[in-house]
Amino acid sequence: MVAVQTKLPTQVCHVRSTNMTENTDHTQLCEWLKAVAENRCKISFTHLFKFFAPKIQRIARSKFPNEAQAHEVVQDTMSNVWRKAHLFDSNKGAATTWVYTVMRNVTFDLLRKIKNNREDNLSDDIWPIAENAVAEDHSYEDHLENKQLLRVIEALPVPQQEVVKGFYLMEMSQEQLASHLNLPLGTIKSRLRLALVKMKVQLGEEHD
Repeated sequence: MVAVQTKLPTQVCHVRSTNMTENTDHTQLCEWLKAVAENRCKISFTHLFKFFAPKIQRIARSKFPNEAQAHEVVQDTMSNVWRKAHLFDSNKGAATTWVYTVMRNVTFDLLRKIKNNREDNLSDDIWPIAENAVAEDHSYEDHLENKQLLRVIEALPVPQQEVVKGFYLMEMSQEQLASHLNLPLGTIKSRLRLALVKMKVQLGEEHD
């Protein structure tokens, strides 16, 4: 990950300094954000980082199982604060609200990435088992026609069958399936995940 302060300009700006305490007021935070937005002020950004980073770290630790992920939330949040400070409008809300909104978006993105990685890993885990089963049967050239694999798919509940056939046999994306079946993307992901678990168990049992 690119460090927050990589290639920051060396320009020095004049900002009011203060002790970094929990009582740092809204006006001061707004001044620092404005200095970052208008002057790319490293000093102001350092004040913001020292004020927000420990708080973001504490919140992130409650959301993620390891320190590296919590640290990633801090770094990505403060990187976005540096890049998007010009979007902050003190007339529309507090600086703390704006920064925590940035943090929330970063957190959601990371949670989605972790969830998708888990689904991808599950998919990578199940399909080699299916392909190994196919390799043992030379009756068909196309592995999608393998009776054993299709039998396992057909044993799934119909909603899960639809998703598996669309995703693997018709090579539709999860987004295309959601549109085709008129279902939320989250439902598609959930059905695919449940189906793959069942298929893994079934194929594993048949090849023990």
